[in-house]
Amino acid sequence: MTDAPQHDLIRTSAAAQAAALRAGETSSEELTRAHLDRIAAVDGDLNAFLHVDTDAALATAQDIDSRRAAGEELHALAGVPIAVKDVVVTRAQPTTAGSKMLEGWLPPYDATLVTKLRAAGLPILGKTNMDEFAMGSSTESSAYGPTRNPWDRDRIPGGSGGGSAAAVGSYEAPLAIGTDTGGSIRQPGAVTGTVGVKPTYGSVSRYGLIAMASSLDQAGPVTRTVEDSALLHELIAGHDPHDSTSLTDPVGAFARAARAQDVKGLRVGVIEELEGEGFAPEVRARFVESLAQLESAGAEIVRVSCPNFTYALGAYYLIMPSEASSNLAKFDGMRFGLRVVPEDHPTAENVMKATRGAGFGDEVKRRILLGTYALSAGYYDAYYGSAQKVRTLVQRDFTAAFEQVDVLASPTAPTVAFRLGEQVDDPTAMYMNDIATIPANLAGVPGISLPSGLAEDGLPAGIQFLAPARADERLYRVGGALEALLEDAWGGPLLAKAPELTGGAH
Repeated sequence: MTDAPQHDLIRTSAAAQAAALRAGETSSEELTRAHLDRIAAVDGDLNAFLHVDTDAALATAQDIDSRRAAGEELHALAGVPIAVKDVVVTRAQPTTAGSKMLEGWLPPYDATLVTKLRAAGLPILGKTNMDEFAMGSSTESSAYGPTRNPWDRDRIPGGSGGGSAAAVGSYEAPLAIGTDTGGSIRQPGAVTGTVGVKPTYGSVSRYGLIAMASSLDQAGPVTRTVEDSALLHELIAGHDPHDSTSLTDPVGAFARAARAQDVKGLRVGVIEELEGEGFAPEVRARFVESLAQLESAGAEIVRVSCPNFTYALGAYYLIMPSEASSNLAKFDGMRFGLRVVPEDHPTAENVMKATRGAGFGDEVKRRILLGTYALSAGYYDAYYGSAQKVRTLVQRDFTAAFEQVDVLASPTAPTVAFRLGEQVDDPTAMYMNDIATIPANLAGVPGISLPSGLAEDGLPAGIQFLAPARADERLYRVGGALEALLEDAWGGPLLAKAPELTGGAH
């Protein structure tokens, strides 16, 4: 284990760790070793990481220490370690997307956001566990076993990015990268007491993300504070000519917005369709209390209706599988990845059939079948085409709502973390966990989730804010203010109330 000062430092925010590095109170090598020691101590129980790259992380840390000692001007987060979801390709580091289909694959290039992390000097600790090809709401469909929630290891950490959220929530990493297709950054944040941000679609490059649903996928920050998310968001955002959907907008002043902590005159819209039936009473109670805190600080609470959000879940589960079935067609045993050759009649068709049968898990197969059916002749207009029309209606609901308010609010997830195995055999119940987060992906608008308090069994709940496309700064303004208000009320960060994880003990 690390010595006491470093052990304490890893429990601080990334911003605090960066400040300690600049002040010479620690080195990046010491800080990185402390996080690697933490991973060694607790990840055998949590399974947040699929791969830990000790040598490369320490080499980056040592390089940053040398450059800092030489007086070189460095990025604000230089030397602060980070974890990366295993759906983001990393050169010469295994990238599996949580699937046996890509077991052992070493990409020949870095995703654009990874290139930015390396250029800024953030040691990459390793790759985090996830639902296979990002398909799931619990990180139980990973081919490499489920990740466990650091608050209660009998419960799920959310999905599909449960590994990143669990790593940040258990102090294994101060920062992480996640991806959000229908809530896979925000929902894990809610159930692990962390902060997760889905940026405006196109504001962070998707180049190098293993695509599930190309019109929905978006990478973003997973952190312990709103300010940390803002700092990481500023680093990874920006136009990328490798991504045809990349926006050319300048990167916003997200950290400044997070530090402002001023919501006077801000109009916060409460989405009527996302707070009633299906939401646990204690989750809703923490949501109402959070709104009261904002109102006491000068925000105006307005009730708004987004009637087509009622149909968003159904539309999403036609659009997403349709795009996924197309994107995953390349995993056929012919070009790269797993190849299974049957002993009898090893024709191309039989190799593809055997490979996909062995390489894909049940949830991936389920969504491929659903998507292929929705796109098939005679059903395209009835299913996929109709879902796209609903998507347009959801976008219009957002447009109308943002004419009345500055941001929209709802609970992030309808319940706290459920127990491992509780919903594995009930896909419909599993899909309902994303009911509040999916509309943002259909419309491409940004969203943030931050802790709203403790609900059932002392487990964390989350509150979600949504802003118009390209107005991500509003999320950091309201999120930073609410975080400060709630921490004053709690007497410190919510994570400080989590059960201690040391070694293998609970």
